[in-house]
Order: sequence, then structure tokens, then C-alpha cells
Amino acid sequence: METNRQKKISKLIQEEVIDILQGQVRQNAISNLIISVSKVWTSSDLSLSKIYLSVFPSEKSGEIINAINSNTPLIKHDLAQRVKNQLRKVPDLRFYIDDSLDYIEKIDDALKGKENPIENPELLPRRKKK
Repeated sequence: METNRQKKISKLIQEEVIDILQGQVRQNAISNLIISVSKVWTSSDLSLSKIYLSVFPSEKSGEIINAINSNTPLIKHDLAQRVKNQLRKVPDLRFYIDDSLDYIEKIDDALKGKENPIENPELLPRRKKK
């Protein structure tokens, strides 16, 4: 269970990382790309923050997460400059792709009947015949 301190730090990190990433997208004049921070989880000892990103279009998510992971020290430095009055030590940052929207879309398609696993059992990986 998250403490109030963890929640406050997670919210602060989320707001600032959104500004940093969207500022970089604008600064580099990258069009047709939306990056949002869907969730931030901070560990109980406040030494690690897991940041979940949603990228649209999702086809670019692999290359975007690789670029962000390679620039993590710069992002952490930027974050430290922004929150130096609120935090003594900035937690280590780990970035992950949040694929929950793709998962929701698959469920929605299944419910609408576009890919109905009841009518076509081949769609279920567990039922595929070897």
C-alpha cells in the first residue's frame, strides 16, 4: 500500500516528466507523436520510480522507449533541476510502455464480435492445435 508521501512524490514526478517529454517533442519538432505518462509508482524507500508511458501511435512505442531509456540520465538531471526545492534526492527512473489501451481495444473488439473466440476457437492461443 502506498503512503501519502509516495503518492505525492509520484504525482510530482508524473507532472514534471510530462513537461520534460512533451517539451522535447515540441523542441525537436516531431509531428504525429503523443507521449503521455499514464502512471508513476514510487518504491517505499523512495529510491526508484517506475514510469509507465502511453505512446500514440503505438507502432513507434519500441523506438520511443529505447530513446527515452538511453536519455534517462539527462531526464533525471532535468527532473532534479525542476524539483530541487521539493526533494532532496531524485529517485532512479525506469520507463515502461503502458499497453493497457491496446489490451482494452482487444477486449472491446472481442465483445463487438470482430474477432469472436467463441465462433473461431483458432483465435485463442491456448486452443491452437499443434
